[in-house]
Amino acid sequence: MTAMPHEPVTQDADVLLEGFLALDTPEGFRAELIEGEIVVTPPPDGDHEDCISLIVTQVIKQARTDMQFSGNKGLTLKNVPDSPRNHVIPDGAFAPRELRLYRGADPWMPCDGVAMVLEVTSTRAKADRETKRRCYARGGIPLYLLVDRDASSLTLFTDPGRGDYREQHTVPFGKPLPLPGPFGFDLETADFL
Repeated sequence: MTAMPHEPVTQDADVLLEGFLALDTPEGFRAELIEGEIVVTPPPDGDHEDCISLIVTQVIKQARTDMQFSGNKGLTLKNVPDSPRNHVIPDGAFAPRELRLYRGADPWMPCDGVAMVLEVTSTRAKADRETKRRCYARGGIPLYLLVDRDASSLTLFTDPGRGDYREQHTVPFGKPLPLPGPFGFDLETADFL
């Protein structure tokens, strides 16, 4: 019996990425490639969207830096070794308006210049709490805001490095959450109750 030669892992990663990019998901569904796994999520519920709206409204009105918001652009992020580049669609991404990052027809963009990403837990809460958090940290996104509906809390992850965020600050719904620069205001969370 002769041993079969193994194809390099990078070829498998390329095939996975190619298959992922060719997906045609139903309207409203999101397909992401996260740490070598294709993840398809259904459309969010109204409470999920309400949380996003409450945050976006405050950021647009109160941030020290004029911000743009996108809830549709996907981010290409640094990957773990021997896997394809992560393709993650955050519930929201904020960037200084002067950068105008969200232009162009490509549904995927690099994360350079993104100041903060936002996720609101839904059907795959563990991915929001762990896997996506690591992806955003590896991408060097300075701030990751997680609205954890199961825990009734908001967590701001900061100081990305060594594959994760090194700092986090959690408040229960109803307590303000300080957002550092370029935002520079306290995010009010009473409306999440």
